[in-house]
Amino acid sequence: MNLDGKQIAVLGAGGSGYAAAALALAHGAKVSVFDSGSPEKLAPAVAKFAALGAPLVCGAAALVAPHRFDLTVTSPGIDASWPIAKAFAAASDELVGEIEFAWRLGDTPVIAITGTNGKTTTTALVAAMLQGAGLRAVAAGNIGLPYSEVVRSGEDYDWIVLELSSFQLETVSTFSPRVAVWLNFAPDHMDRYARVEDYYAAKLRIFENLASDGLAVRKLECEVGPTGRVTTFSAFSDGGDLGYASGEIVHPATGRAFSFGWCELQGKHNAENVMAALAVADELGLAWDSVAPAIAAFQAPPHRCEKVAEIDGVLYLNDSKSTNLHSLESALAGQDEPVVLIAGGKNKGLDFAELRELAGRTVREAVCIGEIAGDIAAAWDGAVPCHFAVGVDEAVEMARAIARPGEIVLFSPGTSSFDMFTGYEARGEAFRQAVLARVSRDRFLIA
Repeated sequence: MNLDGKQIAVLGAGGSGYAAAALALAHGAKVSVFDSGSPEKLAPAVAKFAALGAPLVCGAAALVAPHRFDLTVTSPGIDASWPIAKAFAAASDELVGEIEFAWRLGDTPVIAITGTNGKTTTTALVAAMLQGAGLRAVAAGNIGLPYSEVVRSGEDYDWIVLELSSFQLETVSTFSPRVAVWLNFAPDHMDRYARVEDYYAAKLRIFENLASDGLAVRKLECEVGPTGRVTTFSAFSDGGDLGYASGEIVHPATGRAFSFGWCELQGKHNAENVMAALAVADELGLAWDSVAPAIAAFQAPPHRCEKVAEIDGVLYLNDSKSTNLHSLESALAGQDEPVVLIAGGKNKGLDFAELRELAGRTVREAVCIGEIAGDIAAAWDGAVPCHFAVGVDEAVEMARAIARPGEIVLFSPGTSSFDMFTGYEARGEAFRQAVLARVSRDRFLIA
């Protein structure tokens, strides 16, 4: 795509917008950036974009396109129905998302990964696996490093591993990954989508332009995507190309096995993430033995069923990223040992009764916190003994008193954190510190 001298509008002054603007400028375009946020809050961004060479227009003024643009690049946080998106779509020859824009200017093959849950873990895992095999690979996209920044860097990568959200997939058109991975699907982001079918359709676009020789990797239970070259996996059902039995990931057709017990990752849901990575390894011709060390050593990103500590034979897992019922369901279904669960947070209308049967099978006792604590206890009455705590510190103390050796204290709230915290990161850090403080106190008492 030739951008020399072209007029490019970039919508959104966040990380994706900055990366897209920098990439467009590197290709000789004339770039203007627009964000309808308040000028006061965006003052630092105005200075940052000015230094880059792309003026930033803020507030109400950003809702009016000053002239016609050859192309508008929109950030994933901007809904196509918003006035700013509509205004610039009408004033541009074409409107594309940051992912599509970077794709058109790059030439490195892509492994694309989506799903309601597990995207970040699997993206980071696949990148680490490829790096461990001696390939030059980078994880980008929704994981935090904008795709446009990777393309602009000019680094000679063998593979780019992209985590893709539904928001990013909404605006692709020619984007064509070499491998497309669909991890799972459950209703989410209903504040963005009018219907769950719209969310599903956005996710499904990952397969829209799959390369003719490309591979679709998907969870067995999710019958989506192309019918051509497909690898399926499941840790919960039989019949997939990759399955799970007695702590091992198996490939029934060839008799190969991979010991999941070697891995730092915990839970069957993470076994499925490893299956997806092994399917990628097969596609790239990488023997399981050659990638096993990197996979086994890989640790979950923070707040995603990460190990915090083991105290008196009890394992403490931080799954603060669990902000919806599907992520809580995955975390519970993924554990082989009895669970003492800490759950709850903001009441955003979720019906925990949907998990009553699963919780009754996997959770020995629960500690409920936050606005929705009473609703959880009511939904699980008679299935799971529930206790109440006023905060994370007290919840950890209660869970520690309840848990027995060989069990798991799982912090998987199942809802958002904004009743008590600024986000799931702060909530997870509070849990980690509460557990580690307990370790320190025990060591002091023993000493």
